Amino acid sequence: MRILVAVATRHGATREIAEHLATSLGSALTDAGVAPEVEVRDVGLVSSLEGFDAVVLGSSVHRGQWLDPARKFAESFSDGLRWLPVWLFSRGPVDERDEPARELARQLAARDHRVFDGTADRPLIRAWGHEIGAILAAAAVAGSAS
Repeated sequence: MRILVAVATRHGATREIAEHLATSLGSALTDAGVAPEVEVRDVGLVSSLEGFDAVVLGSSVHRGQWLDPARKFAESFSDGLRWLPVWLFSRGPVDERDEPARELARQLAARDHRVFDGTADRPLIRAWGHEIGAILAAAAVAGSAS
């Protein structure tokens, strides 16, 4: 199972969150007997969603909004993202001004949107990654049984 963890970051902390998510997600898939291939990429380096089975998209938040590269990624790949299981995460304070991220979650039919303060939230980040991995593993096992 091939998973893309696409991330937009200003200073690297959001990428660290993405890497922790990827590790725990991959571990959950492995534990369930599903061979994982989890790739963490900067959103600007993604040219296609072809071959991916799911996407986790994250962005740091600046002035209450996702970074432009993350929003542009979601817009550019919106058709493909609608056909894949998608999860979103934000790093930083999200308030009522972050309506665009909530709207994006609705548009992409994202399974979940989580907000993390930073790498201090590691236990929460890992738990969420494991949760995503368990969901994907269950879907993969169910799909191979039919």
